[in-house]
Amino acid sequence: MRTLRAQVTALLVVAVLVVTALANGASFFLTRPEWPPFDEGSKAQDIALLADLAAAVPPATTLPGGRAAFQASPPEGEIDPEATRMLAEGLARLGRKMPVRVFRPGAASQLGPGQLGPGQPGQGRPGPDGPSLTALGLADGRWLVIQRRFGPMAPPSGPPGGTFGFATWLAFMVAGVTAVVVFAVRRLTKPLSLIEEAAGRIGPDGELPVLPEEGPAEVRAAAAAINRLSARLKGAMDSRMRIVAGAAHDLRTPLTRMRLRAEFIPDDEERAQWLSDLEELDRIADSAIRLVREEVEGGPEEIVRLDDLVDGVVAEVAEARRPVRLVHASPAAVRGRPLSLKRAVRNLVVNAATHGGGARVAVSAEAGRVVLLIEDDGPGIPEALMGQVFEPFFRVDPARQVKIPGAGLGLAIANEIVSRHGGRLTLANRPGGGLLQRVDLPGVAVEG
Repeated sequence: MRTLRAQVTALLVVAVLVVTALANGASFFLTRPEWPPFDEGSKAQDIALLADLAAAVPPATTLPGGRAAFQASPPEGEIDPEATRMLAEGLARLGRKMPVRVFRPGAASQLGPGQLGPGQPGQGRPGPDGPSLTALGLADGRWLVIQRRFGPMAPPSGPPGGTFGFATWLAFMVAGVTAVVVFAVRRLTKPLSLIEEAAGRIGPDGELPVLPEEGPAEVRAAAAAINRLSARLKGAMDSRMRIVAGAAHDLRTPLTRMRLRAEFIPDDEERAQWLSDLEELDRIADSAIRLVREEVEGGPEEIVRLDDLVDGVVAEVAEARRPVRLVHASPAAVRGRPLSLKRAVRNLVVNAATHGGGARVAVSAEAGRVVLLIEDDGPGIPEALMGQVFEPFFRVDPARQVKIPGAGLGLAIANEIVSRHGGRLTLANRPGGGLLQRVDLPGVAVEG
């Protein structure tokens, strides 16, 4: 999912893991630890002291503690050459040149004649984690065998705990880092998700919902900003509607006076032209008032049988001697305001019958949606103007060379009504010529 929250979370998780790996690698290479970690050279002084003490002990003496013993010959087993070299060099720096052998942990198996019993040197747990033996050749020919738990260590052949242990450690690390990052990112991006939720809750009337101003400081600030924006937008829209409605209403008075004066024009042709222009102005003012009414009109909704409503509109338009025909009407119902829906359907049917030379209407129900199709055989609309068809006062012929009655608000009003009912109005040119008007509305179950 390419959301901001997912991207920030992934970025932070990867960043933390990479920085952790780089820090561990840098600390290893900068400090350059030697292997084995228990340097035999650093233990040489202790070993030399033990050798001096052992040299002063009579040959037949048994050393207490079970950690050291005298033998006539060194033990047999796998010698650690690196640890042996480091211990020999450490003793040499102290001026002690003596035979020395360091055995790998658990590798010495034959210890010679029997001064080492159970629990003594060489009898510990075998394997790489067991005790190691260090044998020193004394001046009198004896060998001092010392058991050391932290002796020379072989470089590890794999991660601690094996592959499964390393995988478990890595999984816990990734899970812990991811959990912390997800929590932090969710808290940081909460205001953004609040805006997204508010945008998704915008109703068909275009108003933003009022959000509760609660929670963390960032969330409260975001909610307050959205509420202020909603109030300002609503105020601006209401002001615009009042201006348009007021201007359209105020036009009625001078239009009435002009119509009365036009009636006294003696020339019949000129009087007819004046009255025609005044009627067009009156239609424009009336359409503007209706558009404003649709944008601010509220009221309860009810279940409307759209097939019956369309059938009635087609009959009315046909009575006005306009070419229109109902091709198909399946039982279909929607939730809305009957008068508004009837006004929208009438505008679309009249538009097709007037500009398209005839209208063919069909109503159908498809998968919970109600579809109204209106086709005509007219010239259609140029593709370059398709993006402007729902603008107020839009006309395909801006020069109005063809004298067709209308203010250019029919499609704008119909689109506003359909949008407020949760639907969509689309227009498209038919391949064979003409225009296709499609209304898609959410349907409800047909009663009865």
